[in-house]
Amino acid sequence: MYKLLIADDEAEIRHGLGNYFPWGELGFEVDGFAQNGLEALEYIGCHSVDVLLCDVMMPVMTGIEVAKYLHKQKSPTRIIFLSAHRDFDAACRAMEFGVRSYILKPTRYQELKDIFTTLKETMDRELKSGAAEEPVRENGPVFPLREGAADPIIMRIVRYIEENCPEATLEGSALTVRMNPTYVSKYFKQKTGINFSEYLNDVRMLRAAGMLEQGDCRTYEVSEAVGYQNPKNFTRSFKRRFGKTPREFRQDLSLELKR
Repeated sequence: MYKLLIADDEAEIRHGLGNYFPWGELGFEVDGFAQNGLEALEYIGCHSVDVLLCDVMMPVMTGIEVAKYLHKQKSPTRIIFLSAHRDFDAACRAMEFGVRSYILKPTRYQELKDIFTTLKETMDRELKSGAAEEPVRENGPVFPLREGAADPIIMRIVRYIEENCPEATLEGSALTVRMNPTYVSKYFKQKTGINFSEYLNDVRMLRAAGMLEQGDCRTYEVSEAVGYQNPKNFTRSFKRRFGKTPREFRQDLSLELKR
């Protein structure tokens, strides 16, 4: 069975898709649910997910932002979009990030069945030919990395980042694997397709977003907790990552909860 994650901000749609469609007959198993794009990324980072059935317009992170990120990380997770609107621009951007199926709401049984039947046939062929890639899972990264991340050295570096997120540095990771920092930087990029500093910052920003979601910490506290001594630098990095400041991020969450 292929593992499926359903991401939609509407609980009724998540429930309906998860419980009233014969996924098992098509070779899929609903492994989990997410109510926004950030939750979807967090889930994919911790679980083996083959397919993401994802709404385009969601709070915190849109489906397009999720697809862009996974595409950038060369994640093997396939994405199928759901949308209540026939948005040509969104469809074009989806194709740019590797999304090949775009289903309009309300979903039609036959269309859903046809798309997932075709998808399974494609995935079966790739699996038999050995073309399918598997992401790192054992104490793996928050974000999916491409096949080279299965390298034991990369896994140790990723584990070091996860366990020492606020204080983690390139030099610290080099000590962990007993290599030269410059070589570690090149090695990490070569094996994973992402710069060490970019990966470390993404881990920090995702953790910061999770803390902001809880609503109990002030911005400067979140900043310090993820390794930023200067709240202004943290705010700039956060806005660059999510397109909004920590305050705006939290305000948007409050508005969503009140709806």
